[in-house]
Order: sequence, then structure tokens, then C-alpha cells
Amino acid sequence: MSAATLPAAAWRSDPALLRLFAVLGGAEGRTLVVGGAVRDTLAGVPVTDVDLATQILPDAVIRRLTDAGIKAVPTGLAHGTITAVADGQVFEVTTLRRDVATDGRRATVAFTENWAEDAARRDFTINALYANPITGEILDPTGGVDDLGVRRLCFIGDAAARIDEDHLRILRYFRFHARFGGGGGADAETLGVIASKAASLRALSRERITDELLKLLALNDPVPALRLMLGTGLFAHMLPEVDAGAIEAVAILIAAEQKAAITADPVRHLIALLPSHEGRALLVAGRLKLSKRTGKRIGVARSNVMERAPRAIAYRLGVEAAIDRALLAGDAGATTAALSGWSVPHLPISGGDIVARGVASGPEVARILKAIEARWVAEDFPDAERVMAMLGDLTRV
Repeated sequence: MSAATLPAAAWRSDPALLRLFAVLGGAEGRTLVVGGAVRDTLAGVPVTDVDLATQILPDAVIRRLTDAGIKAVPTGLAHGTITAVADGQVFEVTTLRRDVATDGRRATVAFTENWAEDAARRDFTINALYANPITGEILDPTGGVDDLGVRRLCFIGDAAARIDEDHLRILRYFRFHARFGGGGGADAETLGVIASKAASLRALSRERITDELLKLLALNDPVPALRLMLGTGLFAHMLPEVDAGAIEAVAILIAAEQKAAITADPVRHLIALLPSHEGRALLVAGRLKLSKRTGKRIGVARSNVMERAPRAIAYRLGVEAAIDRALLAGDAGATTAALSGWSVPHLPISGGDIVARGVASGPEVARILKAIEARWVAEDFPDAERVMAMLGDLTRV
């Protein structure tokens, strides 16, 4: 066991976790918390989920959980992962593994009881940390505690070999470096290895690349990591449209977000990274296999509507688009002030009101309705009385 111990954390005394820990032989050292929960607790950042590693084989894990009245879902049985649902909470329990074969996208594994073997197949030293939630004792086979303490991100063993096992580790390196590796600086030798392996990203699915890119862009300030990525030539193999100017657009956006106290948004950061032309941005979005909703958000954020007033943009495109467009332009102050507490209204007049003024049903009604709507928007959405006055102006003989 490492000399380091976990600091106090609420998750360590979670009854559901402790119940699971007991069922899976935690007291005998057969099961430990692994990875993110240990790392994030040591780093003093919020823990979002708790995963467990165990020496117990998957079938036996299922039996133990079922016998204890805990739901067991074999979500990744071939790779030893069982999802346990205890007291309404979800935990992933994975049997210790060693790699038998890898092809850069997936691995064939064999199960083991050796903690060091399990650690050796992981990506970075800071992710190969195991801990007993009750005692706080940490098992650190690869020196991750020391690396985390000095904000140093290191591959476990040979960086080239780790990347050859799973090409996605190239992108994961920049995400974890942004969170735990000290910002802009990075080990020159590691960056050189990554640059030499950049073309291997082409072997990955667009979905995996997009998922990892959005995780990076979800951070408060991914710009230093994006600049490092550009320097290693990665974007040429995944998003060739990205250049120094695109990354500067993300920096401008983030400064505007922080000034307006608006939460960082990965999709908004992606929009800044994409071409400013709507059609080109949508082509790139299509290559990334983004959802229809995300594609639509990109389109409206980059559309060439003529409106300039914040509420007018919100009326035409939606509040989210109005805020996106203002932030992408580098300033959301006036927009957020104009939209605070405001809901997009409905035009307080219909075609029937126009017909009631003696206008025959047909194209003329549509023309008048469109003209009234344009005036209503230009006048910042006045009340029904003013709209009826507009109607009177347009239908007066």
C-alpha cells in the first residue's frame, strides 16, 4: 500500500457503496475503489461516480450481488464489467484484467488477481490508483500519487505502446493534461510520440472521436490543450478545418463566458472551433456524427439572420441561439440583460383578426400578418393594443 491516504470525502461513507464493498469482500482486500474517484479526491475536485475493481470473477460477482438483493446488469461481461444498482445508485464493478491482444480500438483480455497487472494495462499513472474507502489506504502500483501531486501526466510504461493498444489515448492525453497536467506545458518527448502516432486517429470511429473531443471542450478552459493538439498535427487527421484562428475563437468565447458568468458549454465551444459559415459548419458537424439537435444548434448559431437586437434574435432562433451568437461574438452582456426573465412571446394577432377588418382571405392576409410581425419585432414586442393599432394602419382605406 502507498503511504498516501485518501482525505475525507462524502462518497467514502455512502451506505450503498459500503454495502457493495462488504458484499464483494472489501474487508479481505478483494475489492477496491479504482480510478477517477480516487484521483479526483486526491486532487480536491468533485467526484461524479465511483467504480470498483475486484479480484472476483464476473459470474461470481453477479451471484454475490444477486444473493444480497443487489441488481446486477452484465453490461460488459466480456471485459469483466458488471453494473451494480444498490439503493438506486449505479456502480461499475470490473474484474482485474490483463491484455491478451489489442488492435488500437479494442482489447481481448484475461482475468487476473494481480493488481499490478491490472494497473499496467491502464493509460495514465493518475488513473491507476486503487483505494479502500473505509480505511483510506491507497494502492499505487505506478506512482500516480506523486505524479498527481506535481501535476504531471505520464503514460504507464512506454507511451507508444499504450497508444498502439488504444488510439483514443491520444485524445485522452490532452483532456487529462488539461485537467491535471498543469495547463499549457507538456512533456516534449511524449508530445513527439503523439505526433508520430497522429495518423492512427483515422482508425477510430467518428463517434469515439467526437465523444472524447466534447469531453475536452466541456472543460472551463480547453484552449491550452487545443493549442498543444494543433502543434502535434492531430487536427489534420480529425478536423482539418481547425487552425490557430479557430482556437483563438474558442479563447474569445471562453473570455465572454467568464465575463458573463455563463457556464462553459462543450457544444458552444465546438461551434467556435468550426467554420463560421453555416453550410461549412454543418458539413463538419455531419462528419462528426453529431445528434440532430446538436446539428440544428450549430446551424442556427451560424445562420445569417439579419436581426441584431437580442430579443429579435431570440424570437427568430430561440433564446439559446441568441446567447450562443452573442458569446461567439465575444460579448453577451447586453444579450443576457435583455433576455433575463424574458420569455419568447406569441404574436397577439391572427389571420382571423385581419379578415374581421374586411380583408378577403388569401395572400393579402398573409402579407399583412407578415408586415405586422416585422413591425412588432422591430418595436420590441409591444402589447396587443399596439398591434391592433398597427393593423388599423395597414387596413385603413
